[in-house]
Amino acid sequence: MNNLSILLMQPPAGQEGGGGLLSFLPLLLIIVVFYLFFIRPQMKRSKEQRKFRESLEKGQKVVTIGGIHGKILEVKDTFVILEVEGQNRLKVEKSAIALDTQDQQQLQQK
Repeated sequence: MNNLSILLMQPPAGQEGGGGLLSFLPLLLIIVVFYLFFIRPQMKRSKEQRKFRESLEKGQKVVTIGGIHGKILEVKDTFVILEVEGQNRLKVEKSAIALDTQDQQQLQQK
């Protein structure tokens, strides 16, 4: 090994290699901040979205992720039948339902 690299790896004179917890403190703080500001809110949104999709019912007006507006005619385990303009029917996965049009109207009013 190179003598310079050996010198760079050694702690400065008068300081011991202790303080292991203090050296990990910045890393722990970064992990806590990421959890509080990114991971936790995303988990909360995901849980709310799952509850919404489980509570879909016949007659409810919804909007899909692709922006299609329709009224639910039938609800099955993994999909719904939507009636869109012109009496057309679409079979759409529940996971593609984004929001209720009543929720969208409330968001626009705010």
